[in-house]
Amino acid sequence: MLKLAEKYAAKPSGELPLLFQRILQNTIRDHYRRQRVRSLWTTLLSSLHGKQDEDDHDPLDAVEVNEGPGVIAGPAQVLERSQVVGLIEAGLASLPARQREAFLLRYWEELDVEETAAAMGCSEGSVKTHCSRAAHALAVFLKAKGVTL
Repeated sequence: MLKLAEKYAAKPSGELPLLFQRILQNTIRDHYRRQRVRSLWTTLLSSLHGKQDEDDHDPLDAVEVNEGPGVIAGPAQVLERSQVVGLIEAGLASLPARQREAFLLRYWEELDVEETAAAMGCSEGSVKTHCSRAAHALAVFLKAKGVTL
């Protein structure tokens, strides 16, 4: 009721019952989601707690860090990634200028199709075509070099 009064006091009175119902449903869902997440983490962290007599034991100290796509574990992986980046740069250099420009604007600068088209001075369809051809050419280039991403 407080959320309804705080957020929707200016709404017409005919809309209030539906808004109240939606707020109530969302609040109940949020409660059960939070409860499920808390239960999951409580279970996981309690299973890590090896010795019950240690009060200052931090269960997160026992967790091994899984290597994800952004985590670099050692010098070998740093070298491998730098070599792959070098190959990608070589592949980009071999692309025609318009394909390289479209690819870099879309995927490096993270512009959307409309912004890329405006920056390149061409149509959105042209940007999509250039990006598609560039991505395909890079994939072929990297596959020929033995790189699988």
